Amino acid sequence: YPTRGGPTAAPRLLRTMRHLMHTRPVQRLLILGWDAADWQIIDPLLARGQMPNLAALIAAGTRANLRTMEPKLSPLLWSTIATGKTADKHGILNFVEPNPSGDGVRVSASTTRKTKALWNILTQSALRVHAVGWYASHPAEPINGTCVSNLLMEQAPSSVSAPWPLMSGVVHGAPECATGIAAARVRVTDITRDELKELLPNAAQAARSDQRPATLAKEFARMRSLHRAAIETLRSGAWDCAMVFHDTIDTIGHHFMEYRPPRMSHVKPADLRVYGEVMDRVYRMHDRLLGELMEVAGPGTSVMLISDHGFHSGAERPVILDVTKEERAALESRWHRMHGVAIFSGPGFCAGASIGAPTLLDITPTALTALGLPVGLDMDGRVVAEAFAVTPTIATVPSWDDVPGEAGMHPPEMRQDPFEASDALQQLIDLGYMADMGGDHKKLVELTRRESQFNLGVVLMTTGRAGLAVPIFVKLVAEFPGEARYLSLLVHCQHSAGDHAAALASLEQWEQYAPGNAEAAMLRVVSLIALGHDAAAALAMETLVLQHGSAPDRARPIADILALLGQWQASSEYAARAVEHDSIAPEPRLSAARAALELGNFEQCAEFCMDATERDMAIPEAHHLLGAALAWAGELEHASQSFEIALKFAPKNGESLAFAAAVERARGNAAAAAELDARLAECSTHDAASAAPTQLNRHSARHAKAWNERGRS
Repeated sequence: YPTRGGPTAAPRLLRTMRHLMHTRPVQRLLILGWDAADWQIIDPLLARGQMPNLAALIAAGTRANLRTMEPKLSPLLWSTIATGKTADKHGILNFVEPNPSGDGVRVSASTTRKTKALWNILTQSALRVHAVGWYASHPAEPINGTCVSNLLMEQAPSSVSAPWPLMSGVVHGAPECATGIAAARVRVTDITRDELKELLPNAAQAARSDQRPATLAKEFARMRSLHRAAIETLRSGAWDCAMVFHDTIDTIGHHFMEYRPPRMSHVKPADLRVYGEVMDRVYRMHDRLLGELMEVAGPGTSVMLISDHGFHSGAERPVILDVTKEERAALESRWHRMHGVAIFSGPGFCAGASIGAPTLLDITPTALTALGLPVGLDMDGRVVAEAFAVTPTIATVPSWDDVPGEAGMHPPEMRQDPFEASDALQQLIDLGYMADMGGDHKKLVELTRRESQFNLGVVLMTTGRAGLAVPIFVKLVAEFPGEARYLSLLVHCQHSAGDHAAALASLEQWEQYAPGNAEAAMLRVVSLIALGHDAAAALAMETLVLQHGSAPDRARPIADILALLGQWQASSEYAARAVEHDSIAPEPRLSAARAALELGNFEQCAEFCMDATERDMAIPEAHHLLGAALAWAGELEHASQSFEIALKFAPKNGESLAFAAAVERARGNAAAAAELDARLAECSTHDAASAAPTQLNRHSARHAKAWNERGRS
């Protein structure tokens, strides 16, 4: 490894890789991306037997919720999935980016990515890899296999009889494979009325002027084309890994999820009759395509099926009406839920495993380990080792970016003509992800640059680097002082960075533009508490409760703020309202559990914790609070087991380590307590805070300290 470790490092790396690849857990891996796929729709379809291929995949493996990241925008997230790194590291920050010439924008390009993707690492490791349809993959990279970029459908001719050549840079691979992929594409005019009925059985009831069936036909053609391109690619020869991506669930969801039952108040009953079945039928169609893909992949293929986020389909669906196109672009991501799907199935993976809180960052490290390759220490995720049938050997390298050799990446001087992507830009405008600025290129570039900086700030803020995000939002607020979302995130970042006085000053400016805003009122109370101004905080809390306390969706955050003030009985009452309001989310139950623990209602606390784990097993704080309740109730053995699970999901959480050590001392297990104490000593204050399952408040911390003192005595 010449760049780090001296002249003997390179042979050592090669020997390690040869050994890992010889004993790798998975021989052939298919990574299938379904953008925005959500268990909330999948599970009822599985129960009705309407997704048999997916059911077979789950039966042969294990499933999990896959936690997304902020901002929940697909190009950033799928690039994170493909690299194992946060967006500030991989460099894809928006759907579009300014053209280097400065005279317009282009779809975010593969030449913009600053780090190697999984397909580059596999190419460098002499494995054959295919990549089909991945976001930000145009122009196609010269990998060891076939690469089909995300602009497969561009430059479609208006005439049915006109030729449709592949746009330059769409496909890298053998000429015969490129020819087959070009021929596999489906024009919108190729979609027959009977085929469209598969998604829209009541199409005849739509008015002649209704453009929604045409929109559906366009997305149907894109889905069919990408699927057929994937089939052609997988048939082109032996391969070690194939990565196939479909964005259809997301794109159709933005157009048609509002029509899915139960009827939203603004949806006409006639529209519900015509379009109410579209989303479920899209999922069923994906299941059929999955079966066809698995048949071509052949027996012995292992699968990782993932989505980058979920998609609201019930009462939480947002209503986005009467807004400008620019405002709509900023609001569309509200459709996206925090949890997507993950399935690990086939040879090498364990059927029915319990997986601990996987995230998008974990996919590339897990895929590398599955294929017998080291994981980069500069990757931000972990290997989901518990998904494997046999605990895998996990080797590491400092960074794959420093490993020399041909990796199938473009030379830096490559640039894309910005006008080649005009059709893709129009689709993004149709979806509402960006505003149509007409012919004003300069204004469009400025908007794109601004949104990309906003996204970068969100990435930094939500990955524990709020201090680095503060200057970004300060600049945005200075340029656009009336933009509430910039002010909101500036306050959040200043508060998270510990500059509570600055947060209060920014709050004053925010409330000038958004008087009576509930979020601002809550942040005011939290900032005053952090500054130790308890009397002012209590007064601000009274105002908050008076103005916003009756709103059901504010019950949980109000419960948590009351907890910070030590008003546990009131916190318990608001947490109970939150639980009643939301029967699905685990978070209200955690709020109720914290209050019950502080009030000494240990059995009730345990019940709330178990209710939370039934909704999401991989929440470390739920197991931590359950362990605390069991410990105070005298159930030390069960408390020990709960802390063991909590530390499995958050191994560096200082509170769990301290509490678990005290419990082991109380049980007489001196060796186990010493081992936990040693782990706690290894965790710096920063590590313990950043690894905390949630921000356990100071009163919960007091519980851990009190029990620790009891254990020592």
